[in-house]
Amino acid sequence: MRLKRVYVPAGPADGTRILVERLWPRGVSKAAARLDHWAKDIAPSPSLRTWFGHDPARWDEFKRRYFRELDAQPEAVAEVLALIEGGAATFVFASREERFNNAVALRDYLEEGRAGGG
Repeated sequence: MRLKRVYVPAGPADGTRILVERLWPRGVSKAAARLDHWAKDIAPSPSLRTWFGHDPARWDEFKRRYFRELDAQPEAVAEVLALIEGGAATFVFASREERFNNAVALRDYLEEGRAGGG
């Protein structure tokens, strides 16, 4: 699973490009984003996103809370799993923070096998 900022041009290795943000990224046209899917429902809730603020000191707690939100949305998680199944895929995100953001947390969630109650 690849991760890429929406402001970085799409490349052939990206495979299926999935925007994992609730809000459309500022200053990017839909054509420039070259997305295959916009998974709004998989993004953290607005209140969680605001609370976190990409503060590394809150990272572990953010992940715990976000994973709980994902656990409560099995349909949205299943939709993303279906999109990434059997091929290259890239979670596209807007944050300047490349280590502590919801795309990283979502990848961790899926790689840990938590989807489906794991």
